[in-house]
Amino acid sequence: MNPDELRENLVGAWRLVSYRATAVDDGEVVEPFGPRPQGLITYTPSGHMSAQIMRPLRPRFRRGRLEEGLPEELAAAAVGYLAYGGTYEVPEDDLVVHHVEVSLFPNWVGTALTRVAARDGSTLRLSLREPALIWGTLRTGVLVWERV
Repeated sequence: MNPDELRENLVGAWRLVSYRATAVDDGEVVEPFGPRPQGLITYTPSGHMSAQIMRPLRPRFRRGRLEEGLPEELAAAAVGYLAYGGTYEVPEDDLVVHHVEVSLFPNWVGTALTRVAARDGSTLRLSLREPALIWGTLRTGVLVWERV
């Protein structure tokens, strides 16, 4: 599919089905947010996107307000969550580039995250373009989403 078709096919909301990262050297597979991660990614017609991924069943805070969270509660909440948003473009027929404007991980702000995109019916597969350090090892990463 050409870039315009891919862009049209991305628009909407997608729910995370799986996130697996495979080690380049020995094939070890890890699931960074557990075996049943939860997440949403949305793409708008105006070129904006937002992604949220979390480990299910994260511990609740002892109090009901975020600003009253203890340092260890805040740290545990952040370790089990990933969020970022910004704009996106589709420069090639199988690539989507997320231009990060806001992120829970500050190092991503102002960067571009390139993903290889593949559609199969109501499923969207986003893969790292090149292996990256995930849990201390170079790994390929694949996120599978289903249309909401």
